[in-house]
Amino acid sequence: MTFESMATSVSCPRRRLGAGGLIVIAVLIAAAASMTTALIGRAWRAAGDAAALDRGAATTYRCPMHPSVAEDHPAGCPICGMKLVEAEHRSDGPPVPDDEVAASVVSGLAAIEIDPARQQLIGLQTTDVMRGEVGGAWRTVGRVAIDETRVRHINLKVSGFVERIYVDFVGKKVRRGDPLFSLYSPELLTAQEKYLGALKSIATRSRPGEAVTADGDIVVAAARRKLELWDVPAAEIARIARTGEPSKTLTFCSPFAGVVIRKDVVEGMQLDAGAMPYEIVDLSSLWVLADVYESELRFVREGMTATLKLNAFPDREFKGRVVFLDPLLDARTRTVKARLTFANPDGELRPEMFGEVVLHGTPHRGLRIPSDAIIDSGIDKLVFVAVRDGRFEPRKIAIGQSDGAHTEVVSGLAHGERVVSRANFLVDSESRLRASLAEMSGATPGAPERARVLREHPP
Repeated sequence: MTFESMATSVSCPRRRLGAGGLIVIAVLIAAAASMTTALIGRAWRAAGDAAALDRGAATTYRCPMHPSVAEDHPAGCPICGMKLVEAEHRSDGPPVPDDEVAASVVSGLAAIEIDPARQQLIGLQTTDVMRGEVGGAWRTVGRVAIDETRVRHINLKVSGFVERIYVDFVGKKVRRGDPLFSLYSPELLTAQEKYLGALKSIATRSRPGEAVTADGDIVVAAARRKLELWDVPAAEIARIARTGEPSKTLTFCSPFAGVVIRKDVVEGMQLDAGAMPYEIVDLSSLWVLADVYESELRFVREGMTATLKLNAFPDREFKGRVVFLDPLLDARTRTVKARLTFANPDGELRPEMFGEVVLHGTPHRGLRIPSDAIIDSGIDKLVFVAVRDGRFEPRKIAIGQSDGAHTEVVSGLAHGERVVSRANFLVDSESRLRASLAEMSGATPGAPERARVLREHPP
């Protein structure tokens, strides 16, 4: 039997893979691909780091999605194809001492370098740390309010009926002596008749050339006093004595100047004794209620001067002074109400206006920087210091008093240093990005500098 006949006579059965076998093969392929990717990433990282150290590269570029990929020149990620991002900068200047690098490290932030072209593009500006006047001014918000000591109520001391109203709407300005309303009161009419009767009794009992008796004088004085206590004007009492005729209605006038802020009377209305038909307030002087924060309470004193700016008058500045500090602290807002008084001769200030209040105290000299240079992280106060050309390092500082424009620096900065005063939030974002990339790649801020120091100055 030949070989060909044996091959044709014996046939091998073919086996087909089932679903389970396909799944196993797919899992093995995926595992192999993952291991290959990891090996490639490690190789690229090792190659990039070695090349950067051997050739003294100035910059390291890493992939945002695969931080293990590192190169010393701009390129694409071999894994995902994304453009590599500049991760660490190295300066060609003199070596930085290791203790200086360690001192500049702030948790979550990293030192960065920005070339002059980029600085101009983002509008970055720096300002010197200088000595000057700090403090002495504290800003807060204030609300214009009525001076409670200048509020007056028009009260009735006798009942009657309103015959006529002269001030018929709220907000009307009145002067001292202006008529408010006229009232018919039987009691007032009776008191007038008694006063006239006392005057006539004295006139009939006294002889020509004789003085009025003491009893008659007392009766007239008592009748007149009763009319005065019922707020009958002195001019009206003199008219009654001169004409000898009582008046059916009496007109009540405003005892002071101001603005009517309340009116509870209409014509024909019956008013009882004790009624308050009008409420008038003098607006020639007003209060401003300002919130003084708990941290600034020690600087505020009664009698200190203050200024007020309003949106209604952007080119005006009103001057006043602190007249009262609330002895109680608001537990909800952690503030104390300060009461300031402002003159208002022209009526420009109106109650319920809001504005900015600046309390003026005594400034002192100290280190200061622009308030815009400070970044408040919620826990720490941070600034970015220009240590060399194009290099900026984050630094924690302790601050003191502030007048809004400048803030006192208690510690963390020295006279003559320069801090970023504009575009510092962009610098902060870049610094946080660099720190995050360094953390993802297993590096720490300042590690390249330390490596260079150890390489150039071995122990």
